This record gives sequence, C-alpha cells and structure tokens, in this order.
Amino acid sequence: MISRRSMFQSSLASVVCLASSFRAGRAAATNAPGITDNEIKIGQTMAYSGPASAYGLIGRSEAAYFQMVNENGGVNGRKINFISLDDGYSAPKTVEQTRRLVEQDGVAFIFGSFGGFTNLAIRQYLNDNKVPHLFLATAADLINDPAHYPWTIGLNAAIATEAHIYAKYILATKPSAKIGVLYQNDALGKAFVTGAREGVGVINAAMIVKEVSYEVSDPTIDSQIISLQASGADTLIIGATARAAAQAIRKTSDLGWSVERFLFNGASSVVGTLRPAGLEKSKGVVTATFGKDPNDPRWKDDPGIKEWQDFAVKRLAAKDFKDVIGLYGYSAAVLIAQVLEQCGDDLSRDNIMRQALNIKDFVSAGALPGATLNTSPTNYFPIRQLQLSRFNGDSWELFGGLLNDE
Repeated sequence: MISRRSMFQSSLASVVCLASSFRAGRAAATNAPGITDNEIKIGQTMAYSGPASAYGLIGRSEAAYFQMVNENGGVNGRKINFISLDDGYSAPKTVEQTRRLVEQDGVAFIFGSFGGFTNLAIRQYLNDNKVPHLFLATAADLINDPAHYPWTIGLNAAIATEAHIYAKYILATKPSAKIGVLYQNDALGKAFVTGAREGVGVINAAMIVKEVSYEVSDPTIDSQIISLQASGADTLIIGATARAAAQAIRKTSDLGWSVERFLFNGASSVVGTLRPAGLEKSKGVVTATFGKDPNDPRWKDDPGIKEWQDFAVKRLAAKDFKDVIGLYGYSAAVLIAQVLEQCGDDLSRDNIMRQALNIKDFVSAGALPGATLNTSPTNYFPIRQLQLSRFNGDSWELFGGLLNDE
C-alpha cells in the first residue's frame, strides 16, 4: 500500500545522492517538455471566478501542497512549478488558457483542471499533442474514453455510478417514489439523467415524473424547482454544481416541499453548498461520498484528517480545513506527487502517463476506511467506491457500507 507520506521519508542527503547518481539520466530528461534539471512545470485551469468559483479552493490547496513539497526538496530533487490559471468555468477561456500553458509556458502536462464541459473542450487538443491530461476535477465517465483519448484520465467517481446508487437505494427503500431530476444542461447533468434512468430500469421508468434542466449562466433555479414540485415528485435528484445546488436546497425548504433530496457528490461541500443553502434547510439531504467530511466529529482523531488539518491551518485559512473541497485538492496533489515520484528521472510525457496508469492501492488522507485508488492501462476510473451519507445539520453521517456499481 502506498503511503501518502512516502515523499518526505528521504533525507536531503539522500536526495543529493540521487541527484548525483541520475546525472546522466537528467541530461536526457532535460529534453522533455516542461522538465529541467531543477524543475517540473505543471499546468492547470481552475474556476477561480464565475459561477463555480467555490471550487477555486481545489487549486489553492494544490498550490499550497506543491509549495510544501518544494520546501522539502521537491520530487526527486526537482521543484514543482505549478501554473494554475483562471478560466471562469467557461469552455472558450479554458481552451485559451490551456493553449497558453502548453504552447507558451511549456508545461510537462495538465493536472487537475476543473469541470466536465471545460475539460471536454480541451481533450482533443491535448490528445492530438500527446500531452498528459491527468486526474481532472470532474467525474470519470464524463471525460474518460481511453480508446479514443488515451492521454486523458479523470479522478472523481463516475456520475453514472453515483446516479445508479441513488436509484437503487430509492427502489429499495421507497419503491413507489415519484422522482424529479434537476440537472445542469451539459455533459455532467445529462449523465445524471441517464444514470437515474438506467438505475430505475425500463420496468420502473415511470417513477421519474419530471426532468428539468438549468443553464450555468442562470441567476437562479427557482422556476425549475417550482416546476418539479408541481409534477408531484416526492424525491429529488439534484445533478447540479455548488451554486445551483445551494439554491435548490434552499428553495425546496422555503416552499415547504417535503421531498427526499439526493445531492451530487461534487456539490456536497458543507462550506461551499450547504452553508449558503442554510444548514437547517439542508438537513436530511443524502449524497454518495468517496471521502471523509472534515466536519464529522467521528474523524477528529483520524490520522488522515489530522494531517489535513495541520496542513490547512498552516498553509491555507483556518476555515478551509472544514471544506471538503480543500481536502479533495490536497488529496489530488498528493496523488500526482506520487506519480512524479514513481517516474524517477524519466519525466518524458510517455512515462508520466505510464505511471499515472500504474497506481496501486493508493490511500489518501481523505479516503474512507477500506477505500483505495487504483489505475492501470485498462482502468481509467481511479475512484470506484462510494458510501451513502446524510446531512444532520452539522456534518455528513455515513450509513451502510462501501458501494460500487455492481
């Protein structure tokens, strides 16, 4: 099992020895894009502004982690130069900024860029140029198509898997449910709709009584929620990102609509979604999570959460410790650092991609007990295990066991 602390077990003296022994290899590695004797240049686009700006903490957490790595000697003696650019959650801007990162800044690869439609907008370009497009902050089934795009790999659990789990849970606990679906009008939201339909199955298709979309640019989704309530739905699947999800939770409560609500994991942040919606109004919301909630007192003595807390308090803001979005970014940064460590001195794009597809039983600080992350040349879906949890007004309470899509 890979330890997330493995990077810091080598002393500075051993790093110096490695640098000396790999001198010949370093000369060759210097010719790789974004690599010098002393530096690894990594690029990213992130929603620091615009309708998804709540997710900007992902990039800030990653930047802070890489700074810590550099202060401890870097990865195999090389410092990480992390260039994270704002795209405002706009696909045209993502394309513009990504081309700048590759063609002007000369990055070795793209890591952790945020968003489904934004990453889809750059996938062809990066694959045409054989630039690794790694561990993206979006659901794996939206972005992963290794037969056609072998240089692209997502990170989050598949949306189809998440939607199937909700549908199966509803079938088991409320077989007469009338289901409404709110979804973002893009690949992310449509995957939720498809997954919900698949989950209930053809025989139970009539359980889904209404599907309503919204645009990312919509200032509110009040009319959509009113329409879903009018359909007679008593169960609501919210396939929305943070801002719209918060509005949906708040509006269902304000309407006095007694509806069971299932929330997209990517919008499950207490700080970024539930607090803006209203903690009291968020009570009872269910999500399927692949990580620990730092707000949950059950993890107060957990080594991984203590590690994250120590990092967040020192490197970010005290409030960021409570935000699962920050923990997500931290965990993703640790993962890509592990990939670079595995690369040794061969930092060619081919080997970076090879090592990204050679992760075995990786355990991050935020991983649920028993959950591991794996990749291989035939497995582009790193996270496959989820667990249902319900919000109690303060934190997410896990129930049941680890689930997958079997």
